[in-house]
Amino acid sequence: MRLAGGTSYPGTELRVIDILLADDQELVRTALVALLELEDDFHVVATVGRGDEVVSAVERTQPMVVLLDIEMPGLDGISAAIEVHRHYPNCRIIMLTTFGRPGYLRRAMESGASGFVVKDAPAATLAATIRSVAEGRTVVDPVLAGEALSIGQSPLSPRESEVLGAFRHGAPVAEVAAHLHLSEGTVRNYLSSAITKTGTKNRASALLRAEELGWLSSP
Repeated sequence: MRLAGGTSYPGTELRVIDILLADDQELVRTALVALLELEDDFHVVATVGRGDEVVSAVERTQPMVVLLDIEMPGLDGISAAIEVHRHYPNCRIIMLTTFGRPGYLRRAMESGASGFVVKDAPAATLAATIRSVAEGRTVVDPVLAGEALSIGQSPLSPRESEVLGAFRHGAPVAEVAAHLHLSEGTVRNYLSSAITKTGTKNRASALLRAEELGWLSSP
């Protein structure tokens, strides 16, 4: 499906970039919309608060650029980016995150995103990124890009990542096993493997390292 390339107003040279914003925090959404609408060439066509609402919103509003928070309910931002890129490859995607984790950056780029912006970046940086991405360029902080290349891909298998992430809130092995429909022994094996691969000595340290490097899926 072809996406609209922004809105052009008759008699002017101004090409407005239509933007869809996805963030689960209402205050953040409101603030970002207000900030974006200060730019004459930006128009926020829709906002959503869940990752599983993104694709339908893209279909309905046909934006040129989608701003996706990484951590959202229903579907995390990276998974949502994969779906948007699959169904609407001409739509440009920028990932927004509170944390500039190298692992997040690598996964975002692999999902089809063209930009990666930390939420505490200056407003001018976000605006410049949107314009550059809309023009077909890829925009990534060079320091973060270097860190992402230096750490390489996550050593964890999808199942190891899932099991390790399930211990985020201190759940016991039996609870994690029941939630994932695995035996307690299998959970312990995956957990032990994850600890080894992260080069740590216990579950807490493995979780901390995997979270810092963006090796775990969003909760």
